[in-house]
Amino acid sequence: MARKIATPRTAVQLETDLGVVTIAIYEKEAPASSGAFLSQVRGERYDGGSFFRTVRPDNDKSDYPIEVIQAGVREDGQPITEAPITHEDTTRTGLRHVDGAVSLPRAALGSTSATSFFISIGPQPALDHGGRRNTDGQGFAVFGRVICGMDVVRRIQALPITADSPAPAMNGQILEKPVRILSARVTRARCGKG
Repeated sequence: MARKIATPRTAVQLETDLGVVTIAIYEKEAPASSGAFLSQVRGERYDGGSFFRTVRPDNDKSDYPIEVIQAGVREDGQPITEAPITHEDTTRTGLRHVDGAVSLPRAALGSTSATSFFISIGPQPALDHGGRRNTDGQGFAVFGRVICGMDVVRRIQALPITADSPAPAMNGQILEKPVRILSARVTRARCGKG
């Protein structure tokens, strides 16, 4: 039987160069992941950050391809001190990588970071617990979902890319011109201003 997911009350509104994206935050289901993300937002670390990466069929060379866009906090030279984030996999939370799902990236378990996040475009079951995108099968931690602005997300996904990348795994996936996040603010979980 599927777990009942509460309707979120909290959201984060991202104002970008291309428009507004509103993310409902599942605080009850994913308290560690959502808490870490909200801490970055309340500290205004995403103001001046950007959407910098797009993964899509034409540039994902993985055996288990996905479609996502990724954003990160601003680079201001300040040290980032974060407590480790408990990995909240999709079996624990009941959340899935559906269209618009928002997750924290990770390498090894325990290295999850809220200084970056990604948005799924279309369902991405390879990112769920048991999916094959990670060799350990633990997947990624969904903590939110876009409730307004998927048109903006899709426009970002389609932007031109460059071959240059800070990491080999991202070769051919970095946007030529990152999309700036002008502000990120906590708001009520509804579409529109306020």
